[in-house]
Amino acid sequence: MTGVRAPGWEAPVTVTELVNAGTLAGARMYGAGENPVRGVRIVDELSVLGTVAPHTAVVLIGTAASGGWAVEMAMRRAWEQAAACVIAPSAGLSESSGEVLAERLGITLIFVDEDPLLVAVRVASAASRPDAARMQLVARCATRLAEAGTSARRVLGVLNAELPGTSVAFLDRHGLLLAGRRDAAAGGRPEGEETIGGWSAQAEVPDQEGGVLGTLVAGGSSRSPGWPSVVRTVLSLAVAPLTAWAARERLRASRDFARQASLAERLLAEAATTEADLASADGTASASATAVPEESAGAVRMAAVALGWPVRGPLTGYQVRPASGAGDAALAQTLITAALGQVPVTVRGEGWAGWSALDPAELTVRLERCLPTMPWPCSAGVGAQVPGLEAAGESLTGAEAAAAMAGPGTVARADEMGPAELLGALPSRALRAPATVILRPLLTIDRDGTLLETLAAVLDEGGALKAAERLGVHRNTVTTRLDRIKAAGFDLDDPATRLALQLACHVMLR
Repeated sequence: MTGVRAPGWEAPVTVTELVNAGTLAGARMYGAGENPVRGVRIVDELSVLGTVAPHTAVVLIGTAASGGWAVEMAMRRAWEQAAACVIAPSAGLSESSGEVLAERLGITLIFVDEDPLLVAVRVASAASRPDAARMQLVARCATRLAEAGTSARRVLGVLNAELPGTSVAFLDRHGLLLAGRRDAAAGGRPEGEETIGGWSAQAEVPDQEGGVLGTLVAGGSSRSPGWPSVVRTVLSLAVAPLTAWAARERLRASRDFARQASLAERLLAEAATTEADLASADGTASASATAVPEESAGAVRMAAVALGWPVRGPLTGYQVRPASGAGDAALAQTLITAALGQVPVTVRGEGWAGWSALDPAELTVRLERCLPTMPWPCSAGVGAQVPGLEAAGESLTGAEAAAAMAGPGTVARADEMGPAELLGALPSRALRAPATVILRPLLTIDRDGTLLETLAAVLDEGGALKAAERLGVHRNTVTTRLDRIKAAGFDLDDPATRLALQLACHVMLR
């Protein structure tokens, strides 16, 4: 383990480290505990305190620890000698009095329940070999992390329990808190920067594609020069179990389509609920039926990050639609993720849909490569790029409409669809009856369909001239037909009428 030691690893241990690192495990400390400990002195008579060297841990026994008055006098004289701390048996002074004295005299007081002589031996060992004392803590953390298994929450629980005075958090690649303590996530100090208020340490957790799955961040106020190095070493030990946690989640999702599809739907529901809450006028929580409890929402985000799904930033929805109805969803998921990378795949409409961090152009290219690998004829659609998950539903709706318009083996983009394509994506079977009612006066006089075709061309092209070019007839012919259409009772100057007629024409002409 010597290869992991950074500068400060062999610096003198502080009183706080002695308590935190386990040398004084179970002891109660009162005072800042920031003084370095360079030696130990066992004191059985108060007169001995006059020979104590600075930065010495004073261990009281015998008459020096025989009562409250003796302990108080020992603390006063220890302060005069610039001792690091005073260690006393619990029975020597009430804890409330000890806390008051420690604050008033400015010297750290530690109460211990076991034999003070045994405590003195351990403290002396730690003071003479600070690197060995710190390595004992690292070894204990390694054992506890191994016991935690592949659970991100348990791993963070171990880190925060075994590193007292230090806050540790696990953030995703965007800085969103996944597990651990929120104050560590909000620290805002760059790696290694030490200030009057504290210090910070970080360790990146890689994903399966060589990128960054997330980052462990830690911070605290300890002024021990060796403590940040210890924390960095312990954080590095936690990388492996967190990587294993992510791998386990990916394996479970790959084997269970329904589980990962449900996760995707819950993630969208959480994002939609959050957006609704932010939009509420009084700032209170939305009463949406899709509301996700806060604790559950955190678990959903953690699982999504473990799978490598994009959960923040610009996102683009997609849909792959089989031409002949439903196919094997699990196989579709395997083929889609092979082409698009780690993306969610869920059943939506008449196909499989999800979202990606790729922009619409790159996502279209990937889908064009994906379609030939599918065992069924499929089309695909790509939605418009949106700012984040809260708007993903909009992009997915556009992708679904685009996939409905695309022919087998092709990919359509919602942001490149014109009015005709958008209208064509609507369900003509459901709209045919109302379209017939709207156009009945025209259909009654249109024996060969030319008036219907002309009306559609004029509405699509925005005027008679372009409509004539599209139909391959003279402009006067189009004008004459328009006169007949208006005579049937249609007001083409009314915007609402034009919209209804345009939709009805496309439904009838399909």
